Amino acid sequence: MGNQRGASAGRRLEVVGHALRLFADQGYEATSVDEIAEAAGISRRTFFRRFRSKEDVVFADHETLLAQVAEYLAKPSDDPRAAVCEAALLVFDHFAAVREIAYRRYEVLREIPALREREIVMTFRYQRQFVDYLRERLPEAPDLDHVQFAAALIGTHNYLLRRMVRGATGVTPEQARTALADLRRRFAA
Repeated sequence: MGNQRGASAGRRLEVVGHALRLFADQGYEATSVDEIAEAAGISRRTFFRRFRSKEDVVFADHETLLAQVAEYLAKPSDDPRAAVCEAALLVFDHFAAVREIAYRRYEVLREIPALREREIVMTFRYQRQFVDYLRERLPEAPDLDHVQFAAALIGTHNYLLRRMVRGATGVTPEQARTALADLRRRFAA
């Protein structure tokens, strides 16, 4: 089952890569679903079985990542803030591994306001997942602490991720780990 899910996720990511390449080359509005399907070697029908729309293909790996984050956070942990940091690092590590796709998405998002708005919603979904987890695992802590920690974590993560995607030297998954560990220590104090 895990290999099948991994193969399916890999195939979806392949389609995402083709779509983002076409968006970069031709423009988002000028690229049709039929062109994406053809470039990916799938039928239009298969495209719509995997994605609801052209917009959805841009964020398809985020849906998979949100599920992986939820799965990770379902495991027992002695340190809930550390678990949230590790869950965020799953996302960072994914984009570090597919940096070219992440860069193409970044370029497309810069050009299309509706996609930037969807990215904001996606970011909020991660943050809400983290806050809900912290509320459940640390019920004695003030709610504002959970919201502040999750917001600081997302801000730090996204700042480093964007720098890495744009090719900044020295931005690595290890630097992200260090920054999130520092953040966790500050909140623990």
